Amino acid sequence: MNNQALPRLGVGVGLRPVHLDEIFKTLPPVDWFEIISENYLEGGAAFANLERILERYPVVMHCVTMSIGAAAPLDWDYLNKVKALLRKTKSPWISDHLCWGKLPGAHFHDLLPLPRTPDVVRYVAERARIIQDFLEVPFALENVSCYAGFPEDTMTEWDFYANVAESADIGLMLDINNVYVSSKNGHFDPHTYFNRLPLERVVQIHLAGHRDEGHIVIDSHDRPVADPVWQLYAEVWPKTGGASTLLEWDEQYVSFEDTWKEALQAKEFQRTHVH
Repeated sequence: MNNQALPRLGVGVGLRPVHLDEIFKTLPPVDWFEIISENYLEGGAAFANLERILERYPVVMHCVTMSIGAAAPLDWDYLNKVKALLRKTKSPWISDHLCWGKLPGAHFHDLLPLPRTPDVVRYVAERARIIQDFLEVPFALENVSCYAGFPEDTMTEWDFYANVAESADIGLMLDINNVYVSSKNGHFDPHTYFNRLPLERVVQIHLAGHRDEGHIVIDSHDRPVADPVWQLYAEVWPKTGGASTLLEWDEQYVSFEDTWKEALQAKEFQRTHVH
């Protein structure tokens, strides 16, 4: 899959309930919003608010519970609900995480890493192909922050990520902050990661803040994007062909006005760091 056929939406913000009143009151000039799909699968007041957003803004769906790497079978009841929501939002693509988080009878509500082996590549790629064919829109997987590895690992994180995407012929939902977090925890050069990815497959970029505890860096989504992450964004974004960019903020919320100002820095980096 090549991202050139997909729309370039500009710069967006993750839609969070805490900001809805401010958004409806001020109607900010946001290019687009990303939603957490699971928040809108059951209808109700949340979906009514989403319909108001859809009247004015493009919306892209991002999932958190597909658990594509789990041993459990694909959840077809869940996927049918996702597909029904896709019809309403007209999201140009959909994404989830390269991870697992479920077992039969258990849901850990976390984005847990996978062993980086050829067998896991084949397993995840087959499930990703099935999901993309069923949902009938481009599907992309996001790299998750890494805090530890497995003794079974035979591949680097970047080669594992690239091999899954290419084997499944799907997109990359590239989280630049997650790469930086993983690079600090795993003691590698983030440029090596980006240089080994098929960046033509990037359908969307995520940016977020992190917390540096000294001995470990946490993907916290609770503060502005760090300067090193902005610098990586400025280097990588042009190589994606101008992929749609989104700011995530999920803890210790600030006003929507300030959240949007943080996101707007991406436009400034696009203007001033592209040569």
